[in-house]
Parts: sequence; structure tokens; C-alpha cells
Amino acid sequence: MNTIIPVCKEHVISAFQYRHATKTFNTTKKISEEDFNYILETGRLSPSSIGLEPWRFIVVQNPELRNKLKAVSPGAQGQLDTASHFLIILARTNVRYDSEYVIDQMKNVQKMPQEVVTYISGALKEVQEVRGLLKDERLMYEWSAKQTYIAMGNMMTAAALAGIDSCPIEGFDYAAVDHILKEEGLLEEGNLKASVMVAFGYRNEEPKRAKTRSNMDQIVSWT
Repeated sequence: MNTIIPVCKEHVISAFQYRHATKTFNTTKKISEEDFNYILETGRLSPSSIGLEPWRFIVVQNPELRNKLKAVSPGAQGQLDTASHFLIILARTNVRYDSEYVIDQMKNVQKMPQEVVTYISGALKEVQEVRGLLKDERLMYEWSAKQTYIAMGNMMTAAALAGIDSCPIEGFDYAAVDHILKEEGLLEEGNLKASVMVAFGYRNEEPKRAKTRSNMDQIVSWT
């Protein structure tokens, strides 16, 4: 029997109306450990292709490391200085159908019996072949990176529902950030690469203008 979770739709829409890309945060207000663990949990529970979880979340609280990142992240200047919590989401590159990571994820995390592992890895091989992922490491990274945005979106929505602000960030030098993270020993010998950053905290001021979006009939087509 399916469990139905009651949801207040108005609360969800209000959270989306409230959320905005916060450029600077109130440095006197910090997110509690309980609240940030709640945000991380929504990322952990996010969906991914075949449940492979092709990501890792790096919470950057060290001021020295934030300063290093700031030098190569023009889109995160205010956020790195003021965010209560600063997150880098890494995308996995070792997600070939037959990789040690993928097999371990199926056997030891999802607890699949061997015959199911064999079947699913075979199906994944077909998907990765038809999309050209097995011949192009960049495409394999991008396959994982796209999925990290699902987790990021869920964390940002969860934060907004709790009255916590956020800002997604792509304005950084990917190679330079990877170099910094490699020096910190955070890339698992090349099995991870930076995908996106997201800052969390409490807004320093209200947005200067109301939220604007296209009308529904401009972005939705029914056939």
C-alpha cells in the first residue's frame, strides 16, 4: 500500500516565490547543524540514473580553502565571503557500466543479487554505448554532471521551504577548481570532477525587484 505524504501546495509555491539567487548573506546568522543536515539529506535522497548516485558533496567551511576558491571563482565572490555553508558538488567520472564503483553500488548499496547486477549492468552498457559515453570521457562526466543538478535543485527547494536562502554558481574556472581540490585530496584519484557550486545562508537584504517569469502558455505546450 502506498504511503501518501500530505503536502501543502501553497507552502511549496510560496517557497519558490520566496527563493532568489542570494549574492551576499548575513554573516551573523548561521544555519544550524540540524537544518544543514536536513538539506544534505534531500540531496542524498535525490534520484539518479539506476540509483548510481554519481556525485559527492564537499562542504567548504575552511576560510583558507574558500579564499583559494575565490581567486578562481568570479561568480562566487560575495557568496564565498558570506555564506553560512558553501557546497561544491562533484560529478563522478568512474561510472562505466563495468566499473568497480558501479558494481559496488549495485551489490553493496542497493543489495542487488548477482543475476540482477549482471542484467542491469548489461542494460546500462547498452545505454552508455548508444549515447557514445564509452568513447568519450567528457560525455561520461557530463552524464554525471547533469544528474548533480537534480540533487542541487532538491537541496535548494528544501532550503527555501525552511526559510533558508541559496545561490547556484557556475561562474568558476573548472580546471583551476579541480586542481585546488586535487591538492586537498578530494577528487579520489581523478574519479571526481567539479560540477557546480551552491551557497546557503540567510539573505543580507531583500531582492531589489519582484520575481519575474514567463507566462505558463509561453513555456508549456500540450500535444
